[in-house]
Amino acid sequence: MEYSFELALCATLERETDWILARQLGAAVADPGQRVIDVVGVVPGPEFDARAEITAETIPAAAIEADVGVGRARRPETAFDCHPQRRESAVEAALDCGFFERERVDGHDAVRQTTRYPDDWVGELVGIENKPDLDRPGELARQLRIDASLALFDRVVLATASHVTRAHCNRLPDPVGVWEFDPETGERTVVRDPEQLPVDEPGIEPLGDASDHTEVAVVERREKRRRRRRVAERAYGKGWRPAQYPACAHCVPDDDGLPYCTAFERVVAPNEDCGEHCPRRDPADPPDLDPHRLRADRTPWVAEPSGTTRRQAGLDRFW
Repeated sequence: MEYSFELALCATLERETDWILARQLGAAVADPGQRVIDVVGVVPGPEFDARAEITAETIPAAAIEADVGVGRARRPETAFDCHPQRRESAVEAALDCGFFERERVDGHDAVRQTTRYPDDWVGELVGIENKPDLDRPGELARQLRIDASLALFDRVVLATASHVTRAHCNRLPDPVGVWEFDPETGERTVVRDPEQLPVDEPGIEPLGDASDHTEVAVVERREKRRRRRRVAERAYGKGWRPAQYPACAHCVPDDDGLPYCTAFERVVAPNEDCGEHCPRRDPADPPDLDPHRLRADRTPWVAEPSGTTRRQAGLDRFW
């Protein structure tokens, strides 16, 4: 239920906003694995077009953070401050997506950026936690406490299919907004607007609860900025639709690209519901649907950007 709810909400937000949407992204800093938020909305900033021109993929964080600019090529061994394996992976990914190009300097391999990285391409980050049934809250209260105190996102929203009462709202951190959302009709009702969180200030990340205290970590501004950029980059490259659709005759995606199954008459999660274990499986070619083209038609994301390598090749000396 939560998977189909999540996809339906993404489809509605894609129609109603100009956000870049993605699902299931890490949303903590000190302990990255402790918080995964359901949906991230990247609100385009002033330099969004410059970012979209570079690549449709995620630019590796290590490549952005390395001491590599557009003015002169640098040897990766001296420009990166990370494990060699991560360095090599980041360099190859940055070359593949066109953010780096390779040169030879004094007989050694070197890299440089093909263009300046646009720091102001993100206007806001919106974090959305989905909980279709508020009668089964699970870790909801703790998750939203992390979001509110860490302030990694500009705004945080709880989306639910339940009828929201005053008692429900009272159990949530005050800054968290609340939406009632009907996945069948796409109707979204704002019960409470989210408040702006202090993203430019240090954050407090709860790490664990003991019987008499809660362990916390202070996350400084610089670390928050780095994580926000990583979340935005991951969202830009990932998107929210399934990476692959089942090779089954029963998979008939709807107009929004949701993987609808005619055998079970519902949206399915391809990685979990489909495959040889499915009793209704009917092998066939995958649906003739290009999710990248659909995304490009409906959002500011650019599927096939012009790139920057060729344009910058003769101009880097003037940066």
